[in-house]
Amino acid sequence: MGLHPPPKVLIAGGGIGGLFLAILLEKAGIPYHVYERAPFIRPLGALMTLNANILPAFDQLGLLEPLAKISRVLSTVQLYKESLKLIGTIDVSGFKEKTGYDYFAFSRPDLYDLLISQVPVEKISFNKKVVWLLQNDEGVMIRTSDNETYHGDILVGADGAHSAVRQNLYKHLAKKNELPACDSENLKAAHICMVGTTVPLDPEIYPELKDEQSRTSTIIGRAKAHTWVTTTLSNNRISYSVTQQLDYETAKNALFRNSEWSPESNMEMIKEIYNFPVKNGSDGSGGRVRTLGDLIDATPPEHISKVFIEEKLFETWYGGRTVLIGDACHKMQPSGGQGAVNAMEDAIILANCLYDISDGKVPVTSERITDAFRDYREQRYAHAKFQVENSQDLAKILTGQTFAERLTRTVMYNLPKWIVTYDYLKQMGYRPQIMFMPTVPDPPNLRVYPQKPSKRYLAEQAERNNNSSIRLEM
Repeated sequence: MGLHPPPKVLIAGGGIGGLFLAILLEKAGIPYHVYERAPFIRPLGALMTLNANILPAFDQLGLLEPLAKISRVLSTVQLYKESLKLIGTIDVSGFKEKTGYDYFAFSRPDLYDLLISQVPVEKISFNKKVVWLLQNDEGVMIRTSDNETYHGDILVGADGAHSAVRQNLYKHLAKKNELPACDSENLKAAHICMVGTTVPLDPEIYPELKDEQSRTSTIIGRAKAHTWVTTTLSNNRISYSVTQQLDYETAKNALFRNSEWSPESNMEMIKEIYNFPVKNGSDGSGGRVRTLGDLIDATPPEHISKVFIEEKLFETWYGGRTVLIGDACHKMQPSGGQGAVNAMEDAIILANCLYDISDGKVPVTSERITDAFRDYREQRYAHAKFQVENSQDLAKILTGQTFAERLTRTVMYNLPKWIVTYDYLKQMGYRPQIMFMPTVPDPPNLRVYPQKPSKRYLAEQAERNNNSSIRLEM
């Protein structure tokens, strides 16, 4: 009797979470195909940071060195008033000896380019927005916006905060009265954010670019609902983001989608923020302070994007043969820098679970798929919930204008290094690894959260070791 084939996985969404899952399934020997709704890649996004939460997985995949080449090591995060008077500094340097990894800062498009280079070109299709799905005990079928249909065994919704896969899944679950009422509520929008990354700049005009390490400067607007952040990156570039708090009525009525925004629609906000001062530059002679306008002018218009910052933790992560990862099931504020990280952590745990049911010894039935999805959610939900709530708190601290928020902000940026280190190490203890590959040893003094091992991988390792012993005896 032959081995039963592994399930074929359809991945809706070619963002960071979808691509990372594709890389993992490639390593696991599980067939897949990625369907991305965009007709081509747009180099949008600004700063991203990755640390010991996710870097062990990059290490396992052989991607740590390529990531280091597109990154700078983050050293300090400084907070300023709009007058450019320093409020405080958080020192994030020197953690490698305690966690095993540096704190990398880079441009989001650079990471995207790295990930997509790891996916065979024939396994990703563009201009393929999933608009409809049908699933039963035999498999799952999707229809894309070009009226094509595709069949598989599992569908993964990695298609973002306004996931069409989630909407279709929830519609079916609601008809069967299997959807919690809270999952029918809209995402909440509390902020608007504009981001971009400049072309290479002159270090004589922007002296901080001469530093081999990355520096982040956050400026709190005076009597305005704006906070803006600049970060020095590799290749003499500066990323920037401007966050604007929305009033209650604006946030309540914010129902339109990010996809409806275009470079032309950015101009109103650009005019509003153009003269906001930045800390990174001078004219080299002690003259005028550089502004966000200088950085915007050094950025191709098509590389600037404006989005609503929405948030919501969904309770329902799967149903039938369909499962959600990333923003599709937990949309976070970017203040914690954990949105993409959690999407990749989802991908790791989901891939681990799918690997264990794909050993070929028994058929991959709907029941086994549901068990794998349940296992995935149980392993991920508590941490995702913590990160959603943590990002909400950080957003209030970093952008809030009440006396309590300003006071908390000042205290946070003036904490002793030992407190910063303690909190950092506590968070770095969550570092899921790919359990069907050789794991990276944990640092001796870091308290790491235990992870569920792969029964299949352990059994296969034991069998290989046993066969090796028999050969040696012969």
